[in-house]
Amino acid sequence: MTIAVERAGVVTFRGRPVTLIGTEVSVGDRAPDFVVVGNDFAPVTLAASAGTVRILSVVPSLDTEVCDRQTRRFNEEAAGMAGVPVLTISVDLPFAQRRWCGAADLDNVVTLSDHRELSFGLAYGVVISEFRLLARAVFVVDANDRIAYAQYVPEVGEHPDYPAALSAAGLAAAAQNATR
Repeated sequence: MTIAVERAGVVTFRGRPVTLIGTEVSVGDRAPDFVVVGNDFAPVTLAASAGTVRILSVVPSLDTEVCDRQTRRFNEEAAGMAGVPVLTISVDLPFAQRRWCGAADLDNVVTLSDHRELSFGLAYGVVISEFRLLARAVFVVDANDRIAYAQYVPEVGEHPDYPAALSAAGLAAAAQNATR
């Protein structure tokens, strides 16, 4: 039996320190695989997109203002980054994600649900123990399944560093293209 790592005070939620469960990942680490659920309830893994640069945009819930804006921002930016999928992961149920996507009319982001097992959240160290939500974070995984960028946003209600994440994704994509 594996005991989950707890990290207290790494991030705050509305100004109050919370506890994250799972192992923190850092640049250069092998990206952990996970099993989440697509809007069609089919399982989705990191391995399913192997060989590509991916942006993993982690949000507590698509039905909140900052999460909505974060997902829309990455959708806009992804339009100019051919071949770099953006996977937005939350614990929202697939029904809610599908409804949100339909209302938002976004086509450059894939929403995935970690509601069943918290497989992603535990693997990347973003489960908020107090709320069973995922902390806001952004990870860029390169084509070799290495973490090229990792940001655990210090305050869950704040936006991530979009330019830094997008720059890391662009650099990883350029490196991938140079090896082809």
